[in-house]
Amino acid sequence: MSIRHGLLALLERGPRYGSQLRSEFESRTGSTWPLNVGQVYTTLSRLERDGLVAPGGEDAAGHTLYAITDTGRSELREWYERPVDRTNPPRDELSIKLAMAVGAPGVDIRAVIQSQRHATIQAMQDYTRLKAQAITAIEGGRADERDDLAWLLVLEQLIFQTEAEARWLDHSESRLVRLTARAAAEPAPPAAPAAPPATGPAADTTAVRSRSARTRRG
Repeated sequence: MSIRHGLLALLERGPRYGSQLRSEFESRTGSTWPLNVGQVYTTLSRLERDGLVAPGGEDAAGHTLYAITDTGRSELREWYERPVDRTNPPRDELSIKLAMAVGAPGVDIRAVIQSQRHATIQAMQDYTRLKAQAITAIEGGRADERDDLAWLLVLEQLIFQTEAEARWLDHSESRLVRLTARAAAEPAPPAAPAAPPATGPAADTTAVRSRSARTRRG
């Protein structure tokens, strides 16, 4: 998630101060990715250092305002036009968890999958409920319809994401079952063949000694 570009997008609508940017960012995304004020001001300082924003005076309450520069507008336009890079996907905790669970002693990976599937489906249901609320708000013509529409787009992405995650969990469990069944059906490795009878002089000597022992006993 690019907080940097998200703040530039909000500043394109006009000068704003830090906590205002935080509130508008969270309103636009439905607080899916909450920010703290320190994070906002740290990002603003870097944007100012890079010449993408500049101090824009103060408002009536004495808040320091920031305004986007022409360089910042150019950077924002390039961000909108540039596809999101997928060559270095972000680390996903669920994928890492299942990868580590494979073969881990004392871990029932199917139980891990089933527990996650329950949580994923619950999240999908929650997102779907929130989507219905967002649609109702948009159709009701509320004053902040733009934020409701933005939140709706975020919700739909989250719904698609959880649907894909549920399918992947089903696929992972099916693959695990197939591999476990295949391992159980594989024949056991053949036992090592018995050693062939000894031959040669050493064997002849052993045979003579055995006959001599029987003769003495007789």
